[in-house]
Formats: sequence, C-alpha cells, structure tokens
Amino acid sequence: AIGLQHLHGQVLEYLAKCNKYSDTHSAVAEYLGLTKGTVSQTIQILERKHYLQKTVDPNDGRVVHLSLSDTGRKLINELKPLDVFKQAEVKVSQQEFDNIGNALQTTLGVLQKVNHSKSFGQCRSCRHFSVAENHYQCGLTEQALDRDDTDKICRDHVPPPNPFIDQE
Repeated sequence: AIGLQHLHGQVLEYLAKCNKYSDTHSAVAEYLGLTKGTVSQTIQILERKHYLQKTVDPNDGRVVHLSLSDTGRKLINELKPLDVFKQAEVKVSQQEFDNIGNALQTTLGVLQKVNHSKSFGQCRSCRHFSVAENHYQCGLTEQALDRDDTDKICRDHVPPPNPFIDQE
C-alpha cells in the first residue's frame, strides 16, 4: 500500500536496532546476506521516500552512516509485528519457555558457526562489552557506550562461549 517491498522493511528494521558501528551499507548487506548493489538500490529508494538519511562519518569521510528519519521511525513503529515470543510465553510454563529459548539459541549458534556467519547480537551480550569506571564500554573499540547503545545490535558482536557450540 505504501510502495515498499518486504526487503525495504527489513532494512528499516535493521537500522532501527543497530548501533553506530553497524549502520553502514556493508553492514546492512552482511546482516541481510545481500549484495552491496542490492542494498545500495534499496537504500536509494528508502532515501527518496524520506525513510532514512545518510551522514558522512566525521572521523572518516569515506564512511557513510545510515539512520532512520522521523518518517522512517514512525513507519517502523506502525509495522512492528506482534511479539510472538510474548504470546508464546503466556501459553507455556517458564521452564518450557526457557528450554525452548536455550535450544533455539544453541541451534542458531551452530548454524552461524557452520556458515561462518556473524551473530549481530546485542552489545551487552558480547565478549567485548564491559562496565568500567561507572560507564559502559566496548572493549573492541575502547569507546564509551550510552545505555541505549547496549540494547542495540552490532556487526562485531562476539557471543559468550557456549559449551554446546564451542567444543573442539
């Protein structure tokens, strides 16, 4: 109805939840498993429709960051799917829900490892994440993080060890 394809929604959704290290064309392509050309065309369409905006990195002029415009944020909020996990949680016991979640996490972790895929996990669940001197910090970049950053996903995420996946 608004002239967008499913892929456009996926790009917008990704940009709504990624951090400042992961808001580039190449990160979008990597996350969605698409070519850079497909992503570039998609971003051009979203930019023309005023759903996102580009900003040149102040420290490296070759890097272009992508962010949702106010119109893009409004659209994402309108298009958010029902939270199927919340629905499932009320229909099964907490133990069943936890067991399903652990099994799913392990299965997805194995698939990522076998396919050499990155995890794109939340900052606070990363091996690089730390709390130092009353602030959050990324150990990879050595930069301080805002509280909101810790909820966002990152392309450099390294999950904590999982005994079912990390066995030699």
